[in-house]
Amino acid sequence: MPTRRSNALVSAVTLHNARFAGQKDLGAVLAGQATLTLRSRGPAVQAVQQALIDLGFSLPGGADGAFGKQSAKAVRNFQVHARSFFPKVQPTGVVDIHTLNALDALAPAPKKRGQQDNLPVPQYDGQPLRVVVVKDEHRTFLFDAQGVCQGIYGNAVGKQATQTDTGLKKVKAKYGLAAARAMGQELWGGPVFGARLIDLSWADGSRSGEELHGTNAPDKLGEDVSHGCIRHEDASIIALYNALQVGDWVAVVDTVRDPHLGRSVPVARRSSKRVASRA
Repeated sequence: MPTRRSNALVSAVTLHNARFAGQKDLGAVLAGQATLTLRSRGPAVQAVQQALIDLGFSLPGGADGAFGKQSAKAVRNFQVHARSFFPKVQPTGVVDIHTLNALDALAPAPKKRGQQDNLPVPQYDGQPLRVVVVKDEHRTFLFDAQGVCQGIYGNAVGKQATQTDTGLKKVKAKYGLAAARAMGQELWGGPVFGARLIDLSWADGSRSGEELHGTNAPDKLGEDVSHGCIRHEDASIIALYNALQVGDWVAVVDTVRDPHLGRSVPVARRSSKRVASRA
């Protein structure tokens, strides 16, 4: 349960998203009288967890109503995203009044998935995109050919020593389950690529050494842990695999407000001669 100091203001505030209706503990958070943090439990925690899952943030274990380390990680990734739209939000991993205001505004309606506001613009220096990978919030956005968001999926990206390179890339090849397993076994000694693998090149066709792929460590999603590739849970990489074609454009950016997104200027060529896969 959240920590409380007073109930005096709880009835004076209202959450607008119907998915949070009737959650008195969230009313206390919105009134500035409580927070949700590690070891908080109950329906309010479960409602927040489900909102984060529906927004595409990774939360292994699902909405179980227990605020643990995975919940704190998902909240922190949401806060990183939301602070570009709600400046008072800070990446603490704690659900406070500012975080709840942002979640109330950005989460979809009950039983819906996705997001309507504060999406990345699916153009990189004027090139229409099918996918935008946003590193700092650990989410991958899938768009259709008309630029409508079709799905949002949690990811893990490169650690400090082997960061995922930002820039404009395209789908070079797609590998199904058998091929992904064989490649994982050959390169890393196990099924590290999960159910599918989507190989990426740079815009000029040179090898990037990076892929979109599944993972055998879903508890590490939402973190900077890979050798440079972008990991997803298997259901997510299957959805991406089914939606994308060879030649589709993919952008990797640091933040949802990356200055390259939505601009109409020539694309700078990038050169990368790495040949080893970066799981």
